This record gives sequence, C-alpha cells and structure tokens, in this order.
Amino acid sequence: MGIPLPLAFPLAMDPTGSARAIEQTNVDVNRVLDRVGAPDIPKVVKRKASAYSKKYKTAFKKVASSYKNKNGTWKKGGFKAAVKAAHKAVKK
Repeated sequence: MGIPLPLAFPLAMDPTGSARAIEQTNVDVNRVLDRVGAPDIPKVVKRKASAYSKKYKTAFKKVASSYKNKNGTWKKGGFKAAVKAAHKAVKK
C-alpha cells in the first residue's frame, strides 16, 4: 500500500522533499489516513533494564568467548553453558 494521493501530491511537488509540504496544504493527514484504513500506530514504551540484567549482560560478554570456537561460532552446548556461567558469575 502506497502513500494516499492527497499526501503524495504535495510531497512530489515540493522541491525540497520535506514533510512540511503536507503541512502547507489544507489536507488533514489523520482524516486521509483514517479514510484509507491505515491503523493507528501505538507508541512503544521501552522497559527499563533491571540492575540484574545489566550485570548479566556484562558477565555474559566476558564469559562467552571461552564457549566459542576460533571462527566465532558457538561450541556444542556452548551457549547454554555460557548462560549458566554468566548467571553464576552475577550471583557471586
């Protein structure tokens, strides 16, 4: 699905290609998008990382290299072992 014509035309005619062209027209953007059937996009609220997850992240990065092969791939069962070792390191 492309851009609706009432919005695409001002954008195409604007030499700078900015979204300000839509604001200068008398087109109500929300009304056009509702008519087209575009769903409202909810704002995503990012969660705050806990202190434990931050510590785990650093511990995992330290431990991970010893559970990988020389080419950077995980050894057999290496990821699971690295996770376990990182949790153990944070618990200390």
